Amino acid sequence: MKEAEKQKLKSIVEELENYKGRHTELITVYISAGANINQTGSQLISEQSTAQNIKSKTTRNNVIDALEKIIRHLKLYKKLPENGLAIFCGNVSRKEGQPDIKLWAIEPLQPLRVKFYRCDQTFVLEPLKEMLAVKEIYGLIVIDRKEATFALLEGKSIRILRHLTSGIPGKQRAGGQSALRFERLREGMKKEFFRRVSGGAKEVFFNRPKLKSIIVGGPGPAKEDWLKEGQLITALRDKIIAVKDIGYADEHGIELLVEASYDVLAKQEIIKEKALLEKFFNTLGKEPEKITYGLENVKKALERGAVELLLVSTSTDRKTIEDLEKKAKAISAEVHFVSEETNEGIQFKNLAGVGAILRFAIWNK
Repeated sequence: MKEAEKQKLKSIVEELENYKGRHTELITVYISAGANINQTGSQLISEQSTAQNIKSKTTRNNVIDALEKIIRHLKLYKKLPENGLAIFCGNVSRKEGQPDIKLWAIEPLQPLRVKFYRCDQTFVLEPLKEMLAVKEIYGLIVIDRKEATFALLEGKSIRILRHLTSGIPGKQRAGGQSALRFERLREGMKKEFFRRVSGGAKEVFFNRPKLKSIIVGGPGPAKEDWLKEGQLITALRDKIIAVKDIGYADEHGIELLVEASYDVLAKQEIIKEKALLEKFFNTLGKEPEKITYGLENVKKALERGAVELLLVSTSTDRKTIEDLEKKAKAISAEVHFVSEETNEGIQFKNLAGVGAILRFAIWNK
């Protein structure tokens, strides 16, 4: 799924989520890939007849009008799109007695496997949300002798799951204890902590079908000792693809682990985003004439055909995004969307939210 198409679908889904009918008058129609579009039209005509039985005159008229709008729209298609079709239609007016029947027709970015009709107070969006869901996630563990932190990397988002502490005392002995006895105590607490970490890993990672791999990090030899002594179950051990030296075992350590794992996470969205923003800010510092930012400046650069790479914050409104995408497509410029899930993404949003790396320098006047 191309990033621009994914972002557009996400914006539409978010818009549709905001609508709630006064009554059951919002219609959702999913036509699965390979289905007969003419047959669907006939079924909707039948639903029009059924809708005549709705008691409320207002609701009845709104449902019948929405069905009529869908039926007319389906006649525009000579054949069903390859991936099927999702249609949402209904009265979205905020004012009682002033109907506003709107229709959205979406050609899915992946084949639709569902086929159904529903009339409710909300649109049914789960099949489209599933297409937007992250398909693969990575488990992250940072550990030293004092603490351990578990997290998930899902697309551009890092989610902290759990934090454990060991309670192991420092090397200085408590009064009256022999060095040997004190060291045995510390060793026993270490092994118990390692077992707790392994148990925690099983609890947070084991029943996650989308979990692709696990990356482990931390300062010193504790991470290697844990992997040897912690009795981690084989199913999770086999998912470990990298062990990295990181200076911390807390939430900051998780962030450092992701940054240190560029080599194994090169295809992940968060790594791509960080790399693009690093390129943007580095170019801004070294060759400022090859960078422009701010909506009006970027529009001018697009109109002059000067944009090589367009960066747009996901917080930008959809109409502006569509306008920028259209201009970028006309000059074969790449478009990438920047989330607010990373520090760099927030920095970019605060700078302007819209920026570009240029093919050639221009005057922003």
